[in-house]
Amino acid sequence: MSNYPALYMTKMRHIVISLLFFALATSLAWSKSTDAAYKGAIIIDAVSGQVLFEDNPDIVSPPASITKLMTFLIVHDRIASDAITLQTQVPVNAASSKIGGTQVWLKHGESFPVEEMLYALMIQSANDCAHALAVTVAGSPEAFVELMNARAKQLGMTNTTFRSPHGLPPSNRRTADGDLTSPRDLAVLSQYLIQNTDILHYSSIKERPFREGAPEGRIIMRNHNHLIDNVEGVDGLKTGYTRGAGFCLAATARRDGRRIIAVIMGSETAKGRDLKMAELIQQGFASLPPSNSPLSMAPLPAGIPSNTMGPKTQVEPAPESSPVIKFSIPGK
Repeated sequence: MSNYPALYMTKMRHIVISLLFFALATSLAWSKSTDAAYKGAIIIDAVSGQVLFEDNPDIVSPPASITKLMTFLIVHDRIASDAITLQTQVPVNAASSKIGGTQVWLKHGESFPVEEMLYALMIQSANDCAHALAVTVAGSPEAFVELMNARAKQLGMTNTTFRSPHGLPPSNRRTADGDLTSPRDLAVLSQYLIQNTDILHYSSIKERPFREGAPEGRIIMRNHNHLIDNVEGVDGLKTGYTRGAGFCLAATARRDGRRIIAVIMGSETAKGRDLKMAELIQQGFASLPPSNSPLSMAPLPAGIPSNTMGPKTQVEPAPESSPVIKFSIPGK
């Protein structure tokens, strides 16, 4: 009987150790499942480009409709060079009307100003508008893709190859034959767009009509980026999904006069991608160096000036309060 307390304590130690191992294993399993919310991700400071977080940021994968960020840039370049204007009419040919996927259901023979097409490109993620813009700007989708790849090279997007203006998979469904890029390259593109174009004027809009004055065919376009109005400060940029790409998102948010860019590629579900992105945005702002640090540059102004694009829209700073995240993000 004299050994009973010692035996009891030894047994209890074994139980406690077993419970600790179980808790650790459970924690690691949860962490692994959380980390598996994407194939690759990156967060950067939108001004300096400083990397705030990265996890497999150079994985090469299809971007799906995030491809349209480069489509927007090529159109912007042509406006900047005075080759076209926001009022230039974009005629719809038969190929554009039959492109498929997400669209505004353009009809052969219709015509819309470049500006209306850009709204549809960024809000509705309209593949038919991307195709029609490519034809108007460069004469053919193939010639437009050449401009896309040349621009990517100029920006230092070393892991990127574009093969379409819209991001739809190739007809043979071979991943290697479609658009390919990486989270890091998309962050580079996003930073350039924010600093040099007024893309936020388009990407921040929650919904907008298309064919507003038409008796038939009028639709309400709704932004596919569900983080807008659900995560504080989010005002862009672009979502994407195909079966081969998974759910992707290049996002940007502004809080207290500072801005970050975050990119996720290859999530298994839209809701999982959005919730993980909300988490990364929170993490990104927490990782920013103090504003008076030598590592930090002057913050972006409230609105991005542009001498070439449409009406200037001031993006108001987020309220001076703690970050707000509403976890009621839709599942689709």
